[in-house]
Amino acid sequence: MEKSKHYLYVLECSDATYYAGYTSDIERRLKQHNDGKGAKYTRGRTPVKCIYHEEYQTKKEALQAEYAFKQLSRQNKERYMREGTINDKKPKELFK
Repeated sequence: MEKSKHYLYVLECSDATYYAGYTSDIERRLKQHNDGKGAKYTRGRTPVKCIYHEEYQTKKEALQAEYAFKQLSRQNKERYMREGTINDKKPKELFK
């Protein structure tokens, strides 16, 4: 039996804002967003594109990463997506 995959994903909206979320299927979720059936935030900001994602072993870890990511400033979000670190902390350290 295959284990479920859990993802933190980041979308770039048509107005250049970011949306972060959790999913177990990135392609399906991206289609939902672009079809206007995703999050309320993205409905008026389509088309959206997935610019970043990370896989986690558990849903809990992915949801914690999503929450922590949303707390970051835009500058730190961009740095995290580019470098995988913020203030020299690795993702696991950052999202504890």
